Amino acid sequence: MYRRVLRIARGWQSQSGLAQETDAEKQYIVQEASTLFRQNKDITDSELIKKCIEECHARIEMGLHYRIPYPRPTHLPPMGLATQHGRKMRGQERLRKQAKPIYLHSHDETS
Repeated sequence: MYRRVLRIARGWQSQSGLAQETDAEKQYIVQEASTLFRQNKDITDSELIKKCIEECHARIEMGLHYRIPYPRPTHLPPMGLATQHGRKMRGQERLRKQAKPIYLHSHDETS
């Protein structure tokens, strides 16, 4: 799978067709792949491995379809923003976690 991502990066062409943007996007693809593969190299749980593979496939297909290598933004569900602390905050955190698409599971809340 890592090899497939590197092949995609090698042949990547940005939507604008500008060489500078194409090079930046190629570099992003390679850097993101190496970071995530290194981050997940010690995973031994088969369910977690399956989720990582599904995320990789989803990100590849999204990138190829939309011709954008960067993760697409997510939209918060209704009542997804916290106004108070306590019980409501936990419920809203749960809503945000459930609304997170599979191709963004490797990204934390701040990125």
